[in-house]
Amino acid sequence: MLKKQTVWLLTMLSLMIVLSVYYMTQKPGDFAYMNTGEENNATEETSTTGEEANVDIAPGENELFAALRLEVQDERSKKLDRLDDVVANSSASVEEKKKAYDEMDAIEQLNTKEMILEETILASAEYQDVLVRADGEKVFVHVQADELSKTEVVNIMQMVRDELGEKVVTVVPEPMTES
Repeated sequence: MLKKQTVWLLTMLSLMIVLSVYYMTQKPGDFAYMNTGEENNATEETSTTGEEANVDIAPGENELFAALRLEVQDERSKKLDRLDDVVANSSASVEEKKKAYDEMDAIEQLNTKEMILEETILASAEYQDVLVRADGEKVFVHVQADELSKTEVVNIMQMVRDELGEKVVTVVPEPMTES
């Protein structure tokens, strides 16, 4: 059985992801907000007739990143559920339960390391968004930027290796989306 703290953490992470996707898919005018007097031209455009049109994706919000995050979260949640079933199974041996616990711990540690890497990479430069996906011995780093210099790519690869060890790292620049 999972510890209460682990269940709480997974529940909160899942809720955070669902709410993030919900808010990212909403149009900018759908929410109540306080007018600070500053206009946000990034979320609204004026058409030739003078009417305002909403932009589907505001800068800093990328549907690809949200979809990839959800895909990874769903995949890992399913794996955690299968492992939880093994732990809860009364006919499972002690060795099988220990192995399941170890795998669950490894998944949680990987999630934590990916979040740390994303925050570290975001803090290192002015990127709009970063997504780190570790898949076995491969790590994919998606960076929302029009282009990356060789120095930036090398720095990102080094940060990944410092956190996750010697793995094959692929850095993918994702162009800024403009609607």
